[in-house]
Amino acid sequence: MTPSEDQLPAASSPAWSATAERLARDLLNERRSDRRWRIFFRLVWLFLFIVVAFALLATRTHNAAPTGPHTALIEVRGEIAANAEASAENLLPGIRSAFEAADARAVVLRINSPGGSPVQAGIINDEIRRLKKLHNKKVYAVVEESCASGAYYIAVAADEIYADKASVVGSIGVLMDSFGVTGLMDKLGVERRLLTAGENKGIGDPFLPLTDKQRAYIQATLDQIHQQFIGVVKQGRGQRLKETPEMFSGLFWNGEQALAMGLVDHLGNLDFVAREVVKAEELVDYTPKENVAERLAKRFGAAAGAGAVKAVQGAATTLR
Repeated sequence: MTPSEDQLPAASSPAWSATAERLARDLLNERRSDRRWRIFFRLVWLFLFIVVAFALLATRTHNAAPTGPHTALIEVRGEIAANAEASAENLLPGIRSAFEAADARAVVLRINSPGGSPVQAGIINDEIRRLKKLHNKKVYAVVEESCASGAYYIAVAADEIYADKASVVGSIGVLMDSFGVTGLMDKLGVERRLLTAGENKGIGDPFLPLTDKQRAYIQATLDQIHQQFIGVVKQGRGQRLKETPEMFSGLFWNGEQALAMGLVDHLGNLDFVAREVVKAEELVDYTPKENVAERLAKRFGAAAGAGAVKAVQGAATTLR
């Protein structure tokens, strides 16, 4: 109900003055708040722009090489996969720099990885073998806890492989994992509706049964990749391999067993190889690493996005 004119406080009355003052103060506070938020967001985006620009201009760095002889180190750690630390895209620039360094007496791959993509491992293996011929420089692989599957695919590009007696080595095999829930769906009365053009377009879909023909096709593909893996191992290890029926079955062995089978050449660690084999005790890490700006850009970008959402939510709550 709208008050009549005689119900409103007179313009000269104390009540009217208090009301006008309160309204002015609220309006002023609201404008100040809006201005602060505008300034805040402008500063946030300016800072984000500077960080991202710096990250784009800066290159991934490795430790500067000393003036004297040294052993060039490349770390192969974690899963070997695209967009991972041990991806071909990340490691190859450092590997090339290590080979090109005039004072690097040899390149050592320190490996601690359970394996991963045969594609990524194959790219790294191929490039190491190419660089060895181009620069006539020795490559040594040193295994820490694990050098399995795709990691061993990379290791066999080295001239010699060293491992600890308790290292895990091998797992020369290929797998493709998935799951099937068709039986459960039948019990629950759930129907999978998938439309495809091409009878095999949905092959491997966990909600559809795998036919014998499809299973045979997938197995043939895996077998072919397995033979490629075996070929790379035989090419890299040559006559040093003491083949057994289990060698290429996907089993893995400790360092002592791997030595007896010819999967590795010696027992030893990184310092031993640099000091006694390469004869250049000083180690220089050529592994590409994210610079500070790249890390800040990633972290701040995520934080800014979350902060913006919270700010909008807070503003909406305030305005209700």
